Amino acid sequence: MPITGSLTEQNLQQLKAAITSAEEKTSGEIRLYLEEECEADVMDRAAFIFEKLKMHETELRNGVLLYVAFGHKKFAIIGDAGIHQKVGEEFWRSVKQKIVAAFKVGNYVDGLTTAIQDTGEVLSKFFPPRANDKNELPNDIVIG
Repeated sequence: MPITGSLTEQNLQQLKAAITSAEEKTSGEIRLYLEEECEADVMDRAAFIFEKLKMHETELRNGVLLYVAFGHKKFAIIGDAGIHQKVGEEFWRSVKQKIVAAFKVGNYVDGLTTAIQDTGEVLSKFFPPRANDKNELPNDIVIG
C-alpha cells in the first residue's frame, strides 16, 4: 500500500539509502520532503519547508531540499546559498528535467534517485567530506 503518491515503505528505504550513499561523498546535506497536497506556490512552500527543517543552518550553507507534492503534481529543488553559488540555475534546471521525464512515466523512485545522485555528485565536487565531518541533518525522508 502506498504511503504517499505511489511510494511504498520499500521505496522510501531505497530513497533513504540513496541519500545516505550520496552524503558519504560530501559534507553537503540532502533532504527529501514528500506530501500529497500543495495549495501554495510550490517554491514558496519548498522555501518554507527548507527553513522549517533548518536546512539553512548547515555550516557551509550546502543543504539541498527535494520537495514533492504528489497529489498536485508539483515539485521543487532548493539549494542553499553555498551550493547555489557554485552550480547556478542551469544545474537545477537539468535535475528538474530528469525528474519531470521520470515522473511522466510513473518512475517516481528512479526520478528521485537520479536527482539525489546528481545532487550528491555536484556536492562532492564543491564540498568534499572533511576530516571532522558530521551529518548535520537527518537522512530520514520527511512525510508532510
